[in-house]
Amino acid sequence: MTRANDSLPDLLKTLLAAGESEVVEFKETHDNFPLSDIGKYFSAIANEANLRGLEAGWLVFGVNDKTRLVTGTRFREEPARLMALKQQISDVVEPSTSFKDIHVLEVPGGRVVLFEIPAAPRGMPIAWQGHFYARNHDSLVPLSLVKQDQIRQQGGAQDWSAAICPEADLSDLDSGAVAKARELFKARFKSRLSEADIDSWSDTAFLDRAKLTINGRITRTTLLLLGKAESTHHLSPYVAELTWKLEGPERAYEHFHPPFLLQTSALYQRIRNLRLSFLPPGQLIPVDIPKYEQAIVLEALHNCIAHQDYTACERVLVTERSGELEFSNAGGFFDGTPDDYVLGNRTPRRYRNRFLTEAMVTLRMMDTMGFGIREVMFRGQARRYLPMPDYDLSDASHVALKLSGRFLDENYSRLLLTHDDFTLADILALDRVQKRLPIDDDAIRALRRRGMIEGRKPTLHLSAKLAEATDDKGRYIRHRRQDDAHYRHLILDYLKQFKTASRDDLRDMLLPVLPAILSTEQKENKLKNLLAALRRDGAIVREGPPTKSLWRLG
Repeated sequence: MTRANDSLPDLLKTLLAAGESEVVEFKETHDNFPLSDIGKYFSAIANEANLRGLEAGWLVFGVNDKTRLVTGTRFREEPARLMALKQQISDVVEPSTSFKDIHVLEVPGGRVVLFEIPAAPRGMPIAWQGHFYARNHDSLVPLSLVKQDQIRQQGGAQDWSAAICPEADLSDLDSGAVAKARELFKARFKSRLSEADIDSWSDTAFLDRAKLTINGRITRTTLLLLGKAESTHHLSPYVAELTWKLEGPERAYEHFHPPFLLQTSALYQRIRNLRLSFLPPGQLIPVDIPKYEQAIVLEALHNCIAHQDYTACERVLVTERSGELEFSNAGGFFDGTPDDYVLGNRTPRRYRNRFLTEAMVTLRMMDTMGFGIREVMFRGQARRYLPMPDYDLSDASHVALKLSGRFLDENYSRLLLTHDDFTLADILALDRVQKRLPIDDDAIRALRRRGMIEGRKPTLHLSAKLAEATDDKGRYIRHRRQDDAHYRHLILDYLKQFKTASRDDLRDMLLPVLPAILSTEQKENKLKNLLAALRRDGAIVREGPPTKSLWRLG
């Protein structure tokens, strides 16, 4: 059993925010809960996690399923009894397996127990006492024959990225890439494994544990992510190449070959990343941002690598134009549509290159929950007041993504700058208006009621009157959003000056300078999240008991 670590509060917060689903179940049980019911949920969540291409699902005790409030649980408070549950599950489920881990977390509201349930193995649905279970949203139901067939047919599915390259060996790998992979692996699993243990592994053992090799044998995934450029002949006739191409008055190009773990950052450095500025009317302080944020570019590029149809023998292409980047990879959008992930309505169920995707998750290059599109790319552009990314699926054999590096309508940017309460759906609707794209009538009525748009279809435009509310300089300064980096610097500067600080000291310093549009509770949460992020990065440390702790530089 693994006790609570720094990542668990954030995990619980994410689960509570998303609510129950096919792979998450909350139970308010206070003392006891039948083993037979736990087994049924284990079967159902394991099967649903498999169908969605996830590594695991969650059964959470100590949370009300209706209110999503923590109520606490006394379920098996003795560690030995709680640990025994692993064997009790393993003895009955078929094929034999058990929890990946059982986490215990103390939070305001009480004790929470999080059961981490691994996805059913490929090709093998999980049964409890001979019966297969599934979920219909948050309800427990029998696993349908259709879903059973979906899982069983996985056994014969071909995964291009998992194929062994029989003539390749460790000498075909880039030593720098292997070292970087080990560093990233340590960072991801620091709460579970010690650095000393990971350092003690041979390269062969490490690559197997990082899901890059299979029983010590080099796979196509190994060569894509860690292989030397001169070792790509092991992949022939398939192409392993990223190309950056500059179009416009100046023309240039450069090809990048494995190891992709290192070369995606090298490609990003070739992009001309000038700074953009716009000055809200009547203001003295301009908004100044880079054209392209590295995290957004790498998220898009890593998605291309993960979802490329390598059997098409094409390269991944990144085209830079004036004010725009376009990413293109072979193969149609594999599971659902981009809108499904942007709006949070879908979790990936399957992957074109499952083995490659899992390795990239292990190396922190991407996630398998579909969050990257929404949280990194779309919300990332919104935080920078720039237009939303655009997917082009007009060619069924390719996916193209266009990322804007320029302001299109300054009224849009001013609205995002001065309104911190927009939902992503609001921002997407405003973006469609500024791009003169069709928008449904319900969205038009909602935006018009809030005074955000003017005009009539099809000539709608963003409200200049509302956007120019920033003419009040004091209101603009009080309400405008800053990057988290700005507030982190304030905390670090305070600690450099005064050496230590209590939470009250930091609250008194920071809360007055946070945007006035935030409520007191939101400001408290902002302070909590900033301290947690700085602590995770090792920039600060906390000393003393929780009620009288002091913060200092790490």
